[in-house]
Amino acid sequence: MKILFVEPPKQPWFVMGEYIPPPLGLLCLASYLEAHDPEIEIQVMDCQAEEAEWDDVEKQIMAFQPDLVAPSTVSSCNAEITLRTVVLAKEIDKRIFTVVGSQHFSVLAQEVLAGVPQLDFIVRGEGEQTLLELIQALESKRSLTRVKGLSFRHNGKIVYTPNRPLIKDLNTLPFPGYHFVREHMLNYRFPAGKDLPYALVEGGRGCNHSCSFCTQWRYWGKCRRKSPQRVADEFEYIYQEFGSRFLWLTDDYIQLDNWMETLCDELLERGITEDLMWFFQTRVDEIIAGKTLLPKLRETGMQWIMTGLESHDPKMLKKYQKGIEVGMGKEAIELLKENEILAQTTAIIGHRQDSHETIEAFRKWINDLDPDVAVFMTMTPYPGTPKYEEALASGWIEDPRWERFDMVHAIMPTEHLTREEVQTELYATYRAYYGWRRRISGVLAKNKVKRTYYRHMMRKGFLATLKGLFRF
Repeated sequence: MKILFVEPPKQPWFVMGEYIPPPLGLLCLASYLEAHDPEIEIQVMDCQAEEAEWDDVEKQIMAFQPDLVAPSTVSSCNAEITLRTVVLAKEIDKRIFTVVGSQHFSVLAQEVLAGVPQLDFIVRGEGEQTLLELIQALESKRSLTRVKGLSFRHNGKIVYTPNRPLIKDLNTLPFPGYHFVREHMLNYRFPAGKDLPYALVEGGRGCNHSCSFCTQWRYWGKCRRKSPQRVADEFEYIYQEFGSRFLWLTDDYIQLDNWMETLCDELLERGITEDLMWFFQTRVDEIIAGKTLLPKLRETGMQWIMTGLESHDPKMLKKYQKGIEVGMGKEAIELLKENEILAQTTAIIGHRQDSHETIEAFRKWINDLDPDVAVFMTMTPYPGTPKYEEALASGWIEDPRWERFDMVHAIMPTEHLTREEVQTELYATYRAYYGWRRRISGVLAKNKVKRTYYRHMMRKGFLATLKGLFRF
């Protein structure tokens, strides 16, 4: 069977700049299929790295003549683009099987299958084993009901097979299939990362917390880690085989514990840290608990940590089920700066109780904390989260277009603000934080990563681009 994985044409998320990451999910699926069934013929088309448009996708499908097309969906805001790929494949050849996955489609399988006749299958949850069994069942014409984690139409009804158990040992997974995109590896970039060749490493899946706005803990379950030796193997493989020098450890939940210390020791022992830069995201309480490990992390080339502050209001942190205290943010930021690690934070405005006054208080708070980089987002209730269930039941979602579920377009009002006012407040928050004084100090910063980030932001007219996005 011939499988075509497609990363469709789409715009980068503006907060990241001209950000082109490898399609890690597709590469994991491709390598798994290759390892378990060498007879499968696989191609991966990454339209971002290849600078390809929709007519190029059409040409690729016609030239390769796949039996199955599987486009990626990174987030809900990409869902319509994913389905456009599905429709295109069926227009070219109705015999092509089409399949999608991700958190978004796993949650909304019923309505998507009912509304998109060109879509044949939805893989729910972790996709590796389910996709392999689906392909094997199609090849042998066996019953699809035996494939766990699958949704599809049969005799006019939507069929849900039982959920597939999560993979217990992630060390059994092969390395992501970067060789499928080898010729494009130097096109993957994160401009704020000093223009170094860029790649992603997955150290684990899942999260032990349950923030009410986050999809990850429901989708991936409790945290499951690969061994630190295995993760170091992936670092070394990507570093040596593909020349990548800027790596993102993409885990949603990272602890600064013995596991992380062992990873640091492994990286230092392998001698790849001299020109390596890497970063990850973690919680403020983990930064504080693991503060003695920060110097060793910095020694390995780890120069950047992103952490979620979310709110200045203890009541909101409790509603978000965040499990942190307001004062932890300042302590964590100071620790990162002391160790010359870029401190990037995320925070949310637009919760139900927000008003002009509460957002102004938030702006004063975040300005006092002074993270190196601050990302502000509107409250976005993603499918599969408690927030989505609450917002849907309460009728709060005024703009249901999935393309707007990108955390920079306000899709809901608050009790005190219209949706338009929430949008205006988001722009005002960015403008207030990134005033000329902070931008100039960023451009002249001693920290090289911060300096590069701000120069990129200034060069691309960050605030002007942001304002241009906010059209209703």
